[in-house]
Parts: sequence; structure tokens; C-alpha cells
Amino acid sequence: MKKQFVGLAVLAALAVGADAQNKGTIKIVSQTPLSGGQSKLGTAIKNGVELAVQDFGQLVKSYGFNLVYEPYDDQANKDTGVANANRLINDNDVLAVVGHLNSGVAIPSSEVYAKVNLTMVSPANTNPLVTDRKSTGAVTNRVCGRDDVQGPAGADFVITTLKAKKLYVINDKTAYGEGLAQAFSARAKALGANIVVDTGIEAGERDFNTILNRAAVDKPDVVYYAGIYDQAGPLLKQMRAKGITAPFVSGDGIDSSELQALGGSDNMKNVYFTTTSGPISSLPSAKRFAERYKAKFGMDPEGYSAYGYDAAKVVLTAIAAATKDAKGMKPTRAAVAKAVRNVKFAGITGAVAFNSRGDLPVAKYFIVQAQPEYADNKVFKAVSVAAPTPELK
Repeated sequence: MKKQFVGLAVLAALAVGADAQNKGTIKIVSQTPLSGGQSKLGTAIKNGVELAVQDFGQLVKSYGFNLVYEPYDDQANKDTGVANANRLINDNDVLAVVGHLNSGVAIPSSEVYAKVNLTMVSPANTNPLVTDRKSTGAVTNRVCGRDDVQGPAGADFVITTLKAKKLYVINDKTAYGEGLAQAFSARAKALGANIVVDTGIEAGERDFNTILNRAAVDKPDVVYYAGIYDQAGPLLKQMRAKGITAPFVSGDGIDSSELQALGGSDNMKNVYFTTTSGPISSLPSAKRFAERYKAKFGMDPEGYSAYGYDAAKVVLTAIAAATKDAKGMKPTRAAVAKAVRNVKFAGITGAVAFNSRGDLPVAKYFIVQAQPEYADNKVFKAVSVAAPTPELK
């Protein structure tokens, strides 16, 4: 009888285990450019997410769910990002999105996510409108800083440290580039700078003769560019070829080893950029991450890879918390979105927590001096700034 009881208990335990493993699937997805000129940074984020799923996936799997990570390629294109968003919101297993790289893709895509309360945690989107909209306020979050701090920080550096008075300001006509340039220009003007040229160029443009021929005559003290490395590299290379030696200053969009590859390592003198993503060497907690990243992917982390890792940890932690509240059942998307705002931990990028609109209460901002080798980039200055809270749009 005792043997029979033990046998029945074992069978019952096995049955419970089988039921636990048949609760279904929970998916998290990422949206970043995995093809095209900006794929270097998009892949870096994807890799960071993948490593986080490996490290923290058990938080979700321990409840008996099959956890799946699916990377989407948004091609740094808003139409592609929105099309992907419409596709994934119809997959009821998808409970969270890590993305995007480009604010111009994140803003319209998040309008789609908001329709079904699908939370988005961004590792890299710095445009204020990512979190400053009433329509998406419940689902948009980020683990990086904002351009209404980054832009002025760049202007302060240019005017007070580089002592520049005559400026060229160029943007790539994207939501990110235009927003960053506007924030930079407003602060620069307030500090007394003379912006001789303030213009936009198409993101696909690679021939800058017109504007650089004028710059060769005007001799600006600084050329400020708000855009991404795939355009910044050729712009810088053509500048130097024309003998324009003025400092080249930009934002976090050029934080990639592709800047050196496209712009030429010999042209990195007097090149600076602001970023909300400090070099791995400036993040003490990320040393082990960097070692494991290289062992897994055969390359060094860069750009926002560590922020992709922390963003993924946020969504996995939130899904686990919402599942616990649902007594082990699959949580709703709205429950996960709510749980994200309650997540707090010491991440490899710094303290991770969120205010009522999904921003870090305090974010780090860095001024980096580019070097001939990307891995040697040096932090010129680092500051921590409280998140602005302008009126929601």
C-alpha cells in the first residue's frame, strides 16, 4: 500500500510538472535595425537582449512557461517598424518590446503598442516625445537619458570648453536629429553663440560638397552634427579632406566603431560626442558583461548593447512580477506594463527605476572624446541629471 501511495505521489508530481510546462508561451521581442547602414548599433542592442534572456529568462520559465525571444528588423525605417508593430500586437504571446534604436521609429510604433497596452522599454531612444505623449504614456519607457538634456550639455561643452562662437549645425531630418539639433541650438544661442548655418540634410545623403565648400570659406569654430554614424563618418571624412580642421561634435548617434571605419581613424582628432551611453570602460558593473558578450558573439559590445541588456532585464522582471500577481497564470499586457513602472534594480548601466512617465528619475550623460580606435574612446566628462518633466503632448 505504501509503495502504491509513493507511486501515485510520483505520478502526481510528474503530472504537476507536465502541467507547469504546458502553460504556453510568453514572448518578448526587440525592434532594431538588423540590416542596412545602422545595423551595427541595432545588432549590438539585439545581442544585449539575447544575453539578458539567457541570464534572466528563468524568472519567467520558473512559472512553467516557454519563453521565446524574437528579434525584429525595423530597418531604421518608421514604416517597417509600424508594420512590424501591427504584426506583433496580433500575437497574444508577445508581452513586451525592447526597442527601438531610432526615435523616429519608436514614436509611431509605440502608438500601435498603446492600442493593446503592450509595454515598450527602450535602450536608446532619446527624443523627449518618446515618453512625453498622453497617447502612449502608460506603455513607453526608457533606460537612457533624453535629448532635452543631451543637446544643451553638448552646447555647454562647445561654448564653455571649446570656446566656440561661430557654429555650423547640421541634422539628418529625422525625429532624433531634428530634436537634438533644436535642443543644442537653443542652448547655444542662449550662451551667445552665432549659428551661421542651421540646416537639415536627407538621411541618405552622402555628398556634402555644397555645405562643406561654404564651411571652408566661413571657417566655423565647430561643426555640430545631429544624426547617425553612417552619415557622420562620410561627412567627417569629407570635412577633413577639404582642410576643415574645426572640432566635429555630435550626439549619441555616432557612438559606434563604424564612425572610425567610415570617417577614417586618422580623422578622429577634435571629434567629440555627447551620449547617454557611456563606454563600457566607464561602467564598472559592465566589465563581466563585456567579457561574456565577447565570448558569446565574438565581438566587443558597443553603443547601447549594455542598455539593451538592462532593458531586457526590466521586461523579464516585470513579466515575472505580473505572473506572480496572476497566481502563476499568464499575465495581461496591461499588468506587465504596470509592473514595469515598479521595477527597480542596480543595472550594469546604473540604477534602473522609472518615474510616472517612464523615464529614469536621474540619468547619466557623457561627453566622449573619440580616438583612432573605438575601444580607446575617452570620457571627457560625465554628469547625472534629473529627468525633465515638460507638459505632456
